[in-house]
Amino acid sequence: MKIGILGTGRVGSTIAGRLAELGHDVIIGSRDPSSKQDLAAKLGGKTKVGTLLEAAKHGEIFFNAVPGRVTLETLNAIGEANISGRVLVDVANVMDFSHGSPPTLLVANTDSLAEEIQRTFPRTRVVKALNTLGFTLMTHPENLSKGDHAIFLCGNDAFAKTQVTEILASFGWKQIYDLGDIRSARGMEMYLVFRAEVSAALGNAPFNIKIVH
Repeated sequence: MKIGILGTGRVGSTIAGRLAELGHDVIIGSRDPSSKQDLAAKLGGKTKVGTLLEAAKHGEIFFNAVPGRVTLETLNAIGEANISGRVLVDVANVMDFSHGSPPTLLVANTDSLAEEIQRTFPRTRVVKALNTLGFTLMTHPENLSKGDHAIFLCGNDAFAKTQVTEILASFGWKQIYDLGDIRSARGMEMYLVFRAEVSAALGNAPFNIKIVH
């Protein structure tokens, strides 16, 4: 599958590397691709480094891994016509550390970043996923408790969620919970404030949720 990744940070690079390992044709997008050419060799497989526009246009599915505070600006620069009809997996969070810890959220309670994206680009099929985890677990759940823990997604498009579920399963996820429509992204994003507190208490050790019912 052709997959685009917006963002070359730890999250974007981790997702791109795992997808390349699984045999996908990946373009990871950067604002300055000329400075990131060594990243393609590092990630291996069919990975290429391109512009953010090239990454978005390349992907049958593309992942938003740029910071939440610049996500809408980034997508607007790429252009609605270039992401219309595509599946966008929103991994970003809108946490604000400008006043230190604990962080606050730039969007919360009655809205979420994922909903903002869906409203701004109504023909893009937005799925929220992977944002509740540290990057070391996103693509390798077995790194913690042999993978015996949960991951969540939500979105308005059933087929898009099926496609994203298949990708998550290929990463090794077994406990995948569909929380419903895109409004469920509010809870997924607000959880990050609590997660930051727990992470600090654990000395930043990787952890996740296991659902018991």
